[in-house]
Amino acid sequence: MFDQAFKDTFEQQGYVVAHGLFPPDEVAALTDHYMHLRQSGSYKGDSAGVEAPNGDPAADPLKQFPRMIHMHRWDDLSLQWMLDPRFRDGLATLLGADPFAVQTMIYFKPPGARGQALHQDQFYLQVQPGTCMAAWLALDDCDEANGCLQVVPGSHTLPELCTEEADTSQSFTDVTVPLPEQVHTVPVLMKAGDVLFFNGQLIHGSFPNQTTDRFRRSLIGHYIMGSAEKVSKYYHPVLRMDGSVVELGNSERGGPCGVWVEEDGRPVVEMAVGE
Repeated sequence: MFDQAFKDTFEQQGYVVAHGLFPPDEVAALTDHYMHLRQSGSYKGDSAGVEAPNGDPAADPLKQFPRMIHMHRWDDLSLQWMLDPRFRDGLATLLGADPFAVQTMIYFKPPGARGQALHQDQFYLQVQPGTCMAAWLALDDCDEANGCLQVVPGSHTLPELCTEEADTSQSFTDVTVPLPEQVHTVPVLMKAGDVLFFNGQLIHGSFPNQTTDRFRRSLIGHYIMGSAEKVSKYYHPVLRMDGSVVELGNSERGGPCGVWVEEDGRPVVEMAVGE
């Protein structure tokens, strides 16, 4: 599976899908585990996001199924999943070396839930030098109706872009990166058990779950290049793929970011002073 064609697709597009990387029995066990955790109480880092405008906060589906984060710090199954050899092998193929592991998250995205505005993961992780990587496991079949991921192919070659306010009636986060009219997203349709590997610079997000009876649950691991020297403090401790801790420095957000401008009739990115 993790062959040269797999790597070539990633290098060209900034993302690649490993189809059926997790078999149905593992997907079912993971889904049951996290649904049980979610229904059993609350945990540090739970987040339903910002409030939707002009709506009843009590009616927000994300209030019932908030995102969980950094589960590997207190849940053994999450730690085992994050350090799974399949991720090490896939990421080593794409990066040329073993990665470091820094984060786990699960999004439940129940029927009617908002999506997440377009963004780049590097905006949050601030890896230096290099960037981050995501391994995004679909626990449910994902399509446009239930809010599959949308990506901008090739955008992994862009720098970190300047952000603006997002439409919080559609997104549970309040920042986004803008796109010029000529640049479009494409949906990433996935089956439960598929894993999407993508570069931290890749512009991606998702639309609301428009269904009345389908979740779009996803389990995500975030990793950073083994050559990294710093990462945002929120992602420490940093782990090698054998579970041992590696000491890295703390990075901070700031500095220049990219803005879209028109050059010879086409959109390009130039650097501007960040806020």
